[in-house]
Amino acid sequence: SLVVLFGATAGAYGAKLGSDERELILLVWQVVDLHSKKVGTLHKSLVKADNLDLSDQCREVSGLTPEGLGKAEPLDRVLQQFSQLVSSDLKVLGRSSYTLCSDGQLLIRQVLHPETSKKNFLLSDCFYSFYDLRKEFHTCYPSSAAVKDQTIKTMAEYLGLGTDEAEEDFGVWQVKTMVAIIFSMLSEGCNHVFTEPETVKYKYETGPCSKSESVDSETVIRARGLPWQSSDQDIARFFKGLNIAKGGVALCLNSQGRRNGEALVRFVNSEQRDLALERHKHHMGSRYIEVYKATGEEFLKIAGGTSNEVAQFLSKENQVIIRMRGLPFTATQEDVLGFLGPECPVTGGKEGLLFVKYPDGRPTGDAFVLFSCEEYAQNALKKHKEILGKRYIELFRSTAAEVQQVLNRYMSTPLIPTLPTPIIPVIPPPYTIATGSIRDCVRLRGLPYTAGIDDILEFMGDATGDIKPHGVHMVLNQQGRPSGDAFIQMKSADKAFMVAQKCHKKMMKDRYVEVFQCSGEEMNFVLMGGTLNRSGLSPPPCKLPCLSPPAYAAFQTAAVIPAEAAALYQPQALLPTTRTPQASAAAPPAVTYYPAQAAQLYMNYTAYYPSPPVSPTTVGYIAAPPGAVAAAATATHTPILPQPGALVRMQGLPYNTGMKEILSFFQGYQYAPDDYNGLIQLSDQARSVLQAPKEWVCL
Repeated sequence: SLVVLFGATAGAYGAKLGSDERELILLVWQVVDLHSKKVGTLHKSLVKADNLDLSDQCREVSGLTPEGLGKAEPLDRVLQQFSQLVSSDLKVLGRSSYTLCSDGQLLIRQVLHPETSKKNFLLSDCFYSFYDLRKEFHTCYPSSAAVKDQTIKTMAEYLGLGTDEAEEDFGVWQVKTMVAIIFSMLSEGCNHVFTEPETVKYKYETGPCSKSESVDSETVIRARGLPWQSSDQDIARFFKGLNIAKGGVALCLNSQGRRNGEALVRFVNSEQRDLALERHKHHMGSRYIEVYKATGEEFLKIAGGTSNEVAQFLSKENQVIIRMRGLPFTATQEDVLGFLGPECPVTGGKEGLLFVKYPDGRPTGDAFVLFSCEEYAQNALKKHKEILGKRYIELFRSTAAEVQQVLNRYMSTPLIPTLPTPIIPVIPPPYTIATGSIRDCVRLRGLPYTAGIDDILEFMGDATGDIKPHGVHMVLNQQGRPSGDAFIQMKSADKAFMVAQKCHKKMMKDRYVEVFQCSGEEMNFVLMGGTLNRSGLSPPPCKLPCLSPPAYAAFQTAAVIPAEAAALYQPQALLPTTRTPQASAAAPPAVTYYPAQAAQLYMNYTAYYPSPPVSPTTVGYIAAPPGAVAAAATATHTPILPQPGALVRMQGLPYNTGMKEILSFFQGYQYAPDDYNGLIQLSDQARSVLQAPKEWVCL
């Protein structure tokens, strides 16, 4: 038997049913015996919604009013009546089992399942399996319109059924017409058999994902705006009614390993993905969630893994995963099991624990734990911020994808980050930054944030030929993003004046750009963090003496980053066994260049920072072979650090830490000032600080 079901919400109708998150207000159904071709009683039931404000389309199509709905029963009571009345009709027809049949997927997947999930009551098993009349009709009549274009009316017209929609109440006509279509499909000419119903998964299944898997980009979406504490089960509940692939929820982490409010979700097919996109800006609690298309590559980057250890850990299916954070570095498996206690038995004992470690085997303080059921996991979560040793431990729900992400992140993290391979110029002549009072520079203000060097050169037009080599300077903010300002060095003051007159308030993309003539001194002042306005120059916001070199001290020797930073990241092959005082006093090399993304200096004592100067010609830079770099360093006696072990790295500094606090921290330790004279280019102000009785120098 089939139960033909039709419904409507207080909002959108037809192809957009359920997309506006409005509640169900009408259910109409009738039992059909496929063998005897008999029907039961047609039932129509109004549903009282929490919000009785009906859309204009709903009022026009259904003819319902808030007053009439106010007297109806709530959804849970209506569904109880539905089950009782269907059972009664089946007994009259001599049948005991049935399957639902609806006009398309939307009523079941996009209305009933999401709404009952939000209202925290369960649907009966009959709502997890149904026939899509549109698909069945297209299977029976292949020459009919595509499934997505079918409606009850078009199917009736295709069969030539003479039914008048205006003669029946809203919902009654739809169900009667659907029954007539089914009987036509059962006729001798077609003999259609209903064999493969649509299914709705009861629950989300967890599982690992390998990077070698092939993931169809038409099945993946990105959900944004999630509460940070949301788990994969919460996301599966948000998409209730849609079939998510096994292990198909991947929570995204930020650079600190914490959740960033985004997730990638993989569905079983593109049809389910398209329905998920219709839930854009639906709500999870009080937050609305944005839903966008994503790619299979993005999903594999987040959820895919290659570690055998992780694969073995995740091989136990349908386990609840809990992440522990902040463990003492000396914590053992026995310590963790003792912390969780007998009320939280871990699946497999020690085999249900996975400690996260760095590539050299050092613990990170993170671990993942498997529990066989929700009850044990809830008991474990109650221990959030309890003490183990001398530290409080954080516990969160986790996912298989998060396990992969965390392991991938830590296992791929170098112990000491290094800059990319240096590049050297094909055209090696050094260049200098103008520092005088001659007004041979121009300032561009109000640039689009997406503007690059090529956009600026196109904006300059014919005047591009009058730009000095390496004379374009983009100004970045503290986050390393474009600030909307740039400075350009021209070949003469006359050229700068002509550019300012010609290009002032000229459009770049969708914004007009202001162009002012200025001097090299004014340009350097702004690049160091000062401001240039009608009242004159305001100094950079430096609160403490800074050891960092002047803005372009390194540029005068044609090096893009300061010499001490270049020395810090020299390959180990360049570190000699001994270093003489003469080498330490040598000038910095004039051949070491770094690409823009590696050379931007983010010193937190200024308001704006310059990007490396760029030549108007985009050619002339090639990657330097290691041998060339070594030869250049040998030829120019590059100042480099002393023996390995003479440098220490500090992590975990407070963000407001200054040079004085660091020097005070190392009070009592000795350094050899003479050995560093050639290594660090110091301003007079910084040199006076170092001449004080301090024992350490900070890079």
